[in-house]
Amino acid sequence: MLAILRHYKSLKMNINFTRVNPKSRRLAQSLFVICCALLPWSATAVDQGKLPLDLFTNQTSKDLVERLLVKSLMQIAEGNTKQAMLTVNELIHTTPNFKLAHLIRGDLLSAQARGLGAGAIEPTLIGSSADEIKGLREEARTRIDHYFSADNDRLVPDLSIKMDNQQQHLIVIDIIKSRLFLYKKSDKGLQHVSDYYVSIGKNGADKNTEGDKRTPVGLYFASKKLTTPLSEFYGDGAYPFNYPNELDIHNKKTGSGIWLHGTPKDTYSRPPRASDGCVVLSNPDLRKLQPVLRAGGVPVIISDSIKWVDSNHVLKPHANIEPLNQALFNWRKDWTSQDTNQYLSNYSKDFFYSGGALSEWSAHKRRVQANKPKISVEISNISMFSYPKNKNGKITTQGDIVVVNFDQQYESPTLKNKMRKRQYWKNENNQWKIIYEGAA
Repeated sequence: MLAILRHYKSLKMNINFTRVNPKSRRLAQSLFVICCALLPWSATAVDQGKLPLDLFTNQTSKDLVERLLVKSLMQIAEGNTKQAMLTVNELIHTTPNFKLAHLIRGDLLSAQARGLGAGAIEPTLIGSSADEIKGLREEARTRIDHYFSADNDRLVPDLSIKMDNQQQHLIVIDIIKSRLFLYKKSDKGLQHVSDYYVSIGKNGADKNTEGDKRTPVGLYFASKKLTTPLSEFYGDGAYPFNYPNELDIHNKKTGSGIWLHGTPKDTYSRPPRASDGCVVLSNPDLRKLQPVLRAGGVPVIISDSIKWVDSNHVLKPHANIEPLNQALFNWRKDWTSQDTNQYLSNYSKDFFYSGGALSEWSAHKRRVQANKPKISVEISNISMFSYPKNKNGKITTQGDIVVVNFDQQYESPTLKNKMRKRQYWKNENNQWKIIYEGAA
C-alpha cells in the first residue's frame, strides 16, 4: 500500500480539502504528507492529534464503503492501527466480499505480527497474484482521489443537454475518475443525484475493434435489463448499451456486447481497469440504479475528457443550444417549403445515412421533391446531447457534435407517418449542419 501513499507525494499534494472544515484541513493535509514517508501500514505513532472526526461524520453524501475505507487509511497514517483494525473489521462486516478491505486487514495483521516471528505473519491476500494486488491498490487510490475531491455533488459536466418529455435522468461515466454520475432533470439544469465507483476496460477507453478490451467513448442509450439467464459473472443484472452507434459504425468501429452490469457474488468491486469493455458496478450500487434503468432508453455519456463546471455558474437550461434549436427549426421549415436547394444546404458534405452519402441523399430528395407536393412536417419531444470527444480531442468526424432525437409527424398527398428520428448535427465554422439522419 506504500504506492497509494506515495501517489499523493507525486501529485505534490494536489488534493482539494475544501470539504473539510478549516480547523481540520491543515491536520488532514499534514496526515497525508506523513503518509508519504511511512512504510506500508506502519504502526509508528504520529503525534499529530486526533483524526478530524468531521471528515467522516459529516460526509452524509459519501458512500459508506468509501467513508470506512478512507477512515481506516487515515487511522493508519496516524499510527492508530488498533482503531484502524476496528474500522476495517466494520468495513468487512458491511461488505464481506470487498477484497480491498481484506487486503488492508491482512497488511495490518502482518504489521502486528512482525514482532512475533515470521511464522506468525498472515499473507496479504491468499492466492492473489501481484497483478491482482496492484489492481486493488489502484482501486484504493481511485476511491481516495474521489473522496477528497471538492464538491462532487456541485459540479456538472460542461455539455449541451436538453432532455425530452420521457427522460428524467442522465448518466455520465467519467473514465478517468472511474466514476458513474447520475443526474436528474430540473428547472435549473442538471441536478446531481448520486455517483458510484465503476470499472472499465482493461486497456482503457476509446474502443475501436472487437476484442480490444476497451470501453467506448460516446453517447449511448441503456436498454432494459436483460431477461435471458446470465452467468453469475454479471451479478445482479446487465443493461446493454447501443454500441456500436451510428457514428461508430460510420467510423468502422467493431465489437458488441458493451453492457452496464454487476459483479459475481464473491466480489464487491473490481479494479478500475478490469473488464473486457463493459462498465461494471458493485451489485449494491447497481440495485440503487435499477429504478432509473428499469424503463430503458436512459442516455449515457461515456468520456475520458469531461470538463467539470460549477452548477451555480452554468447557463440557464438550453441557453447554450439555442443556435441548434434554431437550425433544427430552419431545417423543418426548408423541408416544408419544398425548396430543395435550401433544404439540402442544411446538410454537411460529410453527411451519411443508411443508403450512402450526401450525393445519394441529394439525388433521392430531388427526385421526391421534383413535383413540389404540399407537405406538412411537425417535430416535437426533442432531446439534445453533446457527443463527447476522446482525451486527444479527436473524433473521426471533426467538430462539435450534438445528437438530436425527436418525434416527427410527416404528411403528404400520398404518405402519412409518425416516427422517432435521430440526427447528428456538427458545428462547421459556427454553422450547424446535419451529418447523419435516420430512425432512432
